[in-house]
Amino acid sequence: MHRTSFELPAWETSEPQGSDTTGSIGGVSTNHFPQLVNSHNGSHAGPHAGPSAEAISGTPLSIALISPNMDRRAEAMTVLNNCGGNEVCEFASYPPALEDVPKMLEENYDAVIVELDSDPEYALDLVESIGANGRATVMVYSDKADAELLMRCMRAGAREFLTHPVSPELMAEALVRATARRPVALNTAKAEGRLLVSMGAKGGAGATMLACNLAVALAQEKNQKTLLIDLDLPLGDAALNLGVVPEFSTMDALNAADRLDARFLSQLLVKHSSGVWLLAAPGRFVQYHAEDWSVERLIQVARQEFDNVVLDMGSKLDLMGSSAYREATTVYLVTQASIPELRNSNRLIAQFFSGPVPKLEIVINRFESRALGVSEDHINKALTKPAQWKIPNDYAAVRKMQIHATPLVMEDSAITRTIKKMAKAITGLEEEAPAKKKGFRLF
Repeated sequence: MHRTSFELPAWETSEPQGSDTTGSIGGVSTNHFPQLVNSHNGSHAGPHAGPSAEAISGTPLSIALISPNMDRRAEAMTVLNNCGGNEVCEFASYPPALEDVPKMLEENYDAVIVELDSDPEYALDLVESIGANGRATVMVYSDKADAELLMRCMRAGAREFLTHPVSPELMAEALVRATARRPVALNTAKAEGRLLVSMGAKGGAGATMLACNLAVALAQEKNQKTLLIDLDLPLGDAALNLGVVPEFSTMDALNAADRLDARFLSQLLVKHSSGVWLLAAPGRFVQYHAEDWSVERLIQVARQEFDNVVLDMGSKLDLMGSSAYREATTVYLVTQASIPELRNSNRLIAQFFSGPVPKLEIVINRFESRALGVSEDHINKALTKPAQWKIPNDYAAVRKMQIHATPLVMEDSAITRTIKKMAKAITGLEEEAPAKKKGFRLF
C-alpha cells in the first residue's frame, strides 16, 4: 500500500505551536499537527471489499478520519484502503475548539469518520457540530454498541454507526451510502435540457395525453434523450397510458431528494419501447404533498441528464411557485372549447402567465371547428391570445390508446401529425418532406 504523508497546518489554537506541542482535552492527548494520508489505491482494494464509492459514483470520496488513538486510527486506515479509491485525511487528534473546525470539515469532506472511545462526550459534541449543516456524512465507530450510545449518536447527527473491529464489507457499504448522500455535482459544461410542462385547465382536459405523446414524439427524434416525469400525484396515470409497470415512482425520488444524483435517478426509471424514459406516479394511492425544494432537486438532476424533461402536472396548482414553472422552457396549457375549460384557462392565464416568463403555449384539445358551440373569436377573447396548437378530436384513436396502452404517436393519425409538429418546433428540426410520387415514364 502506497502512503504519502505530510504535515498539515495545525487545528486553530491559541497555544504556541512547536514540533512537540501537545495539549489535553478531556484527558486526551492532542497533536496540533495532524497527518494527511492520501490514498488513491482503488487497485489495491481487498478481494472481499465489495463495490467502492468511486466505482459507484465515478468520483472518489474525500474522507476525514479523526482518532487520537493511533492503533485504532491505523486499523481504520487499513479498512478504508481495502475499500479503495478514496482520498483520506488522517487527523491524530480531536480539534481543540468546536467553533470553526467543524465547518471546515463539513465543507471540505464528503464523509467524516470519528472514533468515539477516546473521549465520547467531546466526540459527540464534534459530531453534532459537523452534522448541523448536513452536507457531510458523519460516521462514528466504537467498541461499544449499546442502545443508549447508538441513540445519542443518532440525535447528534451521525448517519452511520460502526462497531470495532470494522469489516471492509460494512465500511464499503457505508461509503456507498455516503456517496449517494453527496450533493449532486452539476456538469456545467453540458447545457441543461429543456423543461416542458403539460398542465390541464381542468381535470380531463388532456394534459396527460399530451405529455405522454409529446415525450414519445421527442424521444423518437434523433439525439433527443427524453424523460417523462409524472407529477400528477398521487393519481397520475402516465404509466397506464404507456403500458408499463414501474417498480419505483416519483415519490421515491422526492423522498430521497437530499441524496438524489444521476445514478440514483437512473435506478428509478423505466424505459418504454419507444425510447422515452418514465418516472411514474405510484401504482397505489398514497396521500402525498410534494415539497417545492424536492421537486426542484429532481428537475435539476433530470435536466443534467436528459435533452428534454417533460412534466405531466395534471390540473394541480400546488407547484406553481416552484421551478417546475419558473424555469420551464415552455408551459403547455391544455384546454378545450367549452365554457368551464375556457373560464378556467382565462383565470389561470391572468393569475400565472401575464408576464413573459414562463413561456406559455395554449393547446386546444379535441378541437372541431364545425362542431364548436363557441366561436373562435370568443375562444381567443377568453384565452386573451390565439391558441398555438389545436389537436383534432379523434375519440376512437384516444380510446384505442387507453385500451391497448399504445401511444397515439406510434401510429399515423391527425392527432399524431399535430403532436409531431409540436416536437419538431421544440427541437428546431425540420419536418421531413413527403416523398414525391414518381410519374410514369417510358425512359
